[in-house]
Amino acid sequence: MCGPPGPPKLTSSATITMNVFTLLELPKTSNGLTATRLTATGVEEGSASPLRKVARLDTDLDSASASRSSTTLSGGPVKIQIIGEFKSKSQNASAGADLASVRAFVRSILSQQKDGSSNETYEGVFNKCRSLITVHEYGENLYETLGQLLEQYIGGMLSKELISSELKDVEWISLFVEKCDWFQDTVQFLQSLLTYMNQIYVPSVKNLSNIRELAFSKFKAAIFENVVIHERLMEGVSSWALYEREKQVSHPMREDIRALFNHLMVHGQYSVFQEHYLALTRSFYANQSSLFASKEGPLGGDPQGFFEYVKASIEDEVQRTRHAFAPISWSDIRETTEQALLDGKLDWLANKLLGPYMDAKDFDKLSTMYTLFGRVEGRDVLCNSFKNYITESVKSIVKDPSQDENMVQRLLDLKASAEGAINTCFVDSSPGGTGDNAEPASPKSPTLSPLASTSMLPPLVRIPNKDFSYALADALTQGFKARRSKPAEMIARYLDKAMRKGQGAQSSGEYQANLERALELYRHSDDRDVFRTFYHRQLAKRLLIGKSASWDVEKAMVRMLKERYDPDFDLGESMFRDLSLSDDLMREYDHKLKQNKKKGYLTVMVLQRSAWPFNVQKKKVLLPADMQRQIESYSSFYKRKHQSRVLDWDHALGTATLTAWFKEGEKELSLSLYQAVVLLLFNDRDEISFTEILVATGMDDDELRRTLQSLACGKKRVLLKVPPGRDVDDSDVFKFNANFTDPRPRVHISSIQAKISNEESTQTNLAIEIDRKHILDAAIVRIMKAKKELTYEKIKIQTIDAVKNHFVPSVDMIKKSVDWLVENDYLERSEKDRNLFLYVA
Repeated sequence: MCGPPGPPKLTSSATITMNVFTLLELPKTSNGLTATRLTATGVEEGSASPLRKVARLDTDLDSASASRSSTTLSGGPVKIQIIGEFKSKSQNASAGADLASVRAFVRSILSQQKDGSSNETYEGVFNKCRSLITVHEYGENLYETLGQLLEQYIGGMLSKELISSELKDVEWISLFVEKCDWFQDTVQFLQSLLTYMNQIYVPSVKNLSNIRELAFSKFKAAIFENVVIHERLMEGVSSWALYEREKQVSHPMREDIRALFNHLMVHGQYSVFQEHYLALTRSFYANQSSLFASKEGPLGGDPQGFFEYVKASIEDEVQRTRHAFAPISWSDIRETTEQALLDGKLDWLANKLLGPYMDAKDFDKLSTMYTLFGRVEGRDVLCNSFKNYITESVKSIVKDPSQDENMVQRLLDLKASAEGAINTCFVDSSPGGTGDNAEPASPKSPTLSPLASTSMLPPLVRIPNKDFSYALADALTQGFKARRSKPAEMIARYLDKAMRKGQGAQSSGEYQANLERALELYRHSDDRDVFRTFYHRQLAKRLLIGKSASWDVEKAMVRMLKERYDPDFDLGESMFRDLSLSDDLMREYDHKLKQNKKKGYLTVMVLQRSAWPFNVQKKKVLLPADMQRQIESYSSFYKRKHQSRVLDWDHALGTATLTAWFKEGEKELSLSLYQAVVLLLFNDRDEISFTEILVATGMDDDELRRTLQSLACGKKRVLLKVPPGRDVDDSDVFKFNANFTDPRPRVHISSIQAKISNEESTQTNLAIEIDRKHILDAAIVRIMKAKKELTYEKIKIQTIDAVKNHFVPSVDMIKKSVDWLVENDYLERSEKDRNLFLYVA
């Protein structure tokens, strides 16, 4: 700019100030240095140079003057002096016009219509905003103008339109969503249009909100804090939820509900409406639960129907939630639904449903119950019902005398079913490597970093819930007490049958597993002495009459019982030692007599009375002369070898093999010794009466009747009874059945006496009770001898602990033992405290 020398004018100084600072600053926008393109006056017409203004210098430093005067200094620093901040009236007018133009344009946008008041293009408005901010410093004015317009149109027009709309419920929600969509699009457009204000002016002022924050705050104040609008939003959400729940179909405008919750999330209002929805859910399903569970309801109080309704309702709510709500709400809504449906119904459902599902082995529904009960903290309820079900089932099995023979198999089936439910249904998931059943990670396997792909996460390990396993064990123990002693006896008898039968078609592993499952039942019995006694008796019979399928299995079973179940289980080992010594004696006897195994060959088993669970036979049977001579021969041999020992003969468990001739031909009969004694009588006579047989054999009356029944009334009748019938009477007569037939050359005739009769079982149990009394008495005496004095309660506790490896005594048994010891001067009561007992030395 050229002009006469002189002091710089104020107008030029003010303009120069803006140009210099703009040039010295880094650009704040993506348009770079275009901010330096300012409008200026006083530029020569037609000049090709960029529009600019040059500062006037002091008189002595004016470069133009220096070029005209030879006396002016050349070179050296140049000083630029800027004086004041002054804007001309023309500049103020230009800024005002730009502001008005921007205001009109924003108003047209917010009013959603073009009223012709603004002919500006987007680029024009953008440039004017830039000029207002970077040139005229009108940022504050522009910001206030925008705030006023937002408040006017959002708080005025938009809120009034929403309030005055005649639409209802979900239809009104659709209108609201439409306005929210427009608002968000408009705010985004304003952010782009007023970029200079948003990115240059707003950051320069402390605590000033940007355009988005400003607009959203106005929207919140005018819309969400408006009571009428807030209530209509709540009503719309309620109407939608009720429609879908009652009709059980999706609402035609469900997508608008989904859009609504998205907008609520954007505006920070989501939690308020989520709580409202949760309250609706809680109230609705609580009412439905009471209705459907009642006998007057549509299901008539049917627990299975109610459970199906619960599952369907939860599934519907989960599907609705996943479609309409943000993932953050899914678990809260599902949990609220489940709590509302099941509150107060857990005990009812568990007690009514678990039993039928267990009986039907419906593991799918049991799994659903376990998962659902777990989410509402009801697994303890389910576990208690499971325990009660098993306890009552065990009691019903144990207390049914008509099914005693099938008791153990039924218990095994029940236990297997319960274990299947525990391992399949009542399981929890744990990441690989953390459960008891999980395998440890390989040391060579790479460690997963926090950023590892989810596809490489370790698989989940399904771990059975130990509480249910403990409940099963407790239930079996409790159920066995419903009929003391009998379960232990029947377990021993079950094992006896299994050991007689052998593995058959089973593999050795399957056979062993079957035996161990029966022994697992034995763990739950408090009557170990009962099991021990019956098992010993049956083992002895199997060994003596040769009915054991495998001696190796027998020895392994005895060893396992002693090592894993009962340290006192040692009589079996003594039995095998006796049999081994008997074999040695028989070999020695045979060698001395030079006998071979032929007709009339004698086999003797010499047993120690203390190692075998049999009483001394009181009544002797009269043996045939040949048998008696062989027995006397062996007795003489034994007495010469062991002069100080007494040899008693017990024929009850003896066996014999006879050769018989029938019309069909020769047969070899495998019999008990008693059966053989009776049949040998028919060598001399074809027909003998009962009374004659009784006198000739000298057998016990009941024993003889059972023997004759096995020979004349069973499936293999080598004798005929006259008159026919199942019972043996005193007047009956027996004939040899020459017409007896059998396809096999060797015929085994089962002996009734070889089986455990009810009478023998009763006698054994009576003997066990007597032994228990002696064990209790001895235990109490030992305790009192060590302690000298104890209260009754302490005696009871220590006595139970002392005999628990044999049996668990009842309180009444302990009381009777204490009283008996007092009466017999083993103990005495303290005179000062009658509840205190003293040991009498």
